[in-house]
Amino acid sequence: MTHLNDILHKVTKPARYTGGEWNSVVKDWDKTPIKIALAYPDLYEIGMSNMALPILYDLLNSQPDVLAERVYAPWVDMEAVTRSEGIPLFSLESKHPLKDFDIIGFSLGYELTYTNVLNMLDLAQIPVLASERNDSHPVVIAGGSCALNPEPMADFIDFFAIGDGEEVLLELLDSFRDWKRQGKEASKKQLLHQVATIPGIYVPSLYQVEYQANGLFKSIAPTVTQAQPSIQRRLVTKLPPPVTKPVVPYIEVIHDRGAIEIQRGCGRGCRFCQAGTIYRPVRERPQPEVLQAVAELINNCGYNEISLVSLSTSDYPEIDKLVASLFHRYQNYNLVLSLPSLRIDSSSVKLVDSLPSHRKTGLTFAPEAGSERLRRIINKNTHEDEILETTATAFDRGWTSLKLYFMLGLPTETIDDIGDIVQLVNKIRSLGRKAKGRRPQLRISLSTFVPKPHTPFQWVAQESEQGLSSKHELLKQGLRQKGIRLSWQDPKVSLLEAALSRGDRRLGKVIYRAWELGCTFDAWNEHFNYENWSRAFEEAGLEPGFYAQRERSLDELLPWAHIDVGVTSAFLQREYQRALEGKETLDCRHQACNVCGLEHWQPDCQQKHRRLS
Repeated sequence: MTHLNDILHKVTKPARYTGGEWNSVVKDWDKTPIKIALAYPDLYEIGMSNMALPILYDLLNSQPDVLAERVYAPWVDMEAVTRSEGIPLFSLESKHPLKDFDIIGFSLGYELTYTNVLNMLDLAQIPVLASERNDSHPVVIAGGSCALNPEPMADFIDFFAIGDGEEVLLELLDSFRDWKRQGKEASKKQLLHQVATIPGIYVPSLYQVEYQANGLFKSIAPTVTQAQPSIQRRLVTKLPPPVTKPVVPYIEVIHDRGAIEIQRGCGRGCRFCQAGTIYRPVRERPQPEVLQAVAELINNCGYNEISLVSLSTSDYPEIDKLVASLFHRYQNYNLVLSLPSLRIDSSSVKLVDSLPSHRKTGLTFAPEAGSERLRRIINKNTHEDEILETTATAFDRGWTSLKLYFMLGLPTETIDDIGDIVQLVNKIRSLGRKAKGRRPQLRISLSTFVPKPHTPFQWVAQESEQGLSSKHELLKQGLRQKGIRLSWQDPKVSLLEAALSRGDRRLGKVIYRAWELGCTFDAWNEHFNYENWSRAFEEAGLEPGFYAQRERSLDELLPWAHIDVGVTSAFLQREYQRALEGKETLDCRHQACNVCGLEHWQPDCQQKHRRLS
């Protein structure tokens, strides 16, 4: 392979490309029949903080006949060096070129990494378009949250794994083993027909897509008997054993700590939140399993900071007892716990305050909207009194900084709602000024609402750039005070995200052309080039506003309608109507069953559903 020493002195952070980290797995290349490259289309520091890849890495390498190695998107300096030297993109573990692997599996977690997928294939000297790859090329697959609308990337991916990957991946391996045993007589086409019969697998090339004369999506239908009209999301009923021997990076990464998934899914039902739909139902890891996993992580990795990961950590049953048990058990280890995704209530502050050795520098909460009316619309069931009580508790307990997340452009939002953000922030600031000690700092982060597939708001229009810019100005004027720092996202970034999120298969031409024009690392401000994207849309005869800023009727066929996430369209429509009526929907784990479509997955939901019937 390449002589890394000859090129690494030319790039920043060469440890991104050296491999050899603690707990990385290197198998005998020549003696291992099935070779899989797990690809993350962003920087090493971001990919190494992703929770899905370690799970798949551990699962695949536990198979005696399989080796799984990692590859991340090289930064622009490394890309320039490898292109000039003619060095194909290689894996970290063995430094073999990606084109020598049997399978390349991409994790798609954010739409603005799509051009990086194309760039990585091109750097690997593999044809970018699936239609141009032959039997000598690796099979290119993809999964992750973005795969729940696979159509924009359908031109580049041989097949998608929809939903939880732990079980379907083993089934795919069985099919791949059978296919390889057939030798040269078996074509990739035969493999694609075979895997299309596996629940949760979507093979885009086996479907015909049609559009109406006005550009609306008309139909998608299988062209072979093996392909199913509807692809059901795969679900694991019980969380698999946690990864307790993950690869430990040599350089600092985004989340530089151990991580245990204590819970998958969320029952809160925020109507803007795609994760709240596509990771349903809630599945909890038993506390004894969490305690054991923490012990193994400490022993295997040397971490003294552990993150208890969940979409809503506060909702984990008896989280306070779990935290107390961990600190009692590891009181001599200087253990630091990270508790992300805490809901807004004073018990969350008290929970964080109970952590030994914490530094009272900052807490993060997400009111999302300034008015109670708008919080009811989005089903963020938090009253202003709770927000003020929570922040007052934080200030009284010595916290010096608060970060508050708000979302702009939410459905039915008015100028009055923007004014309510100003009023709420100023009330919080007044509480901080009354507290003893150093004057607290408020960091206000403004994101733009992006309508996502498989949510109650999948039909609504995204607000225009002009409307968002005027709201930014109102907030800048209203919050121009000492101790308040405001940040916001470029509306053009949100427009592109919405277009790619709700796009159809025609966007493949746009993504391809944008990449040809030089678009990569679109999620990075210094590399985002909207002019190139605008040109790509124009050359394809499409407009981003058609996908992002157009309200859809409830009877319009959506490009992702063939992907069945388990939550029914009837439930999403009902939630959309309840939003317009300003009605809250309570968490069904503690209240009546909401009949979302996943009642059969949880016994308590079945009982509630029978009572409703």
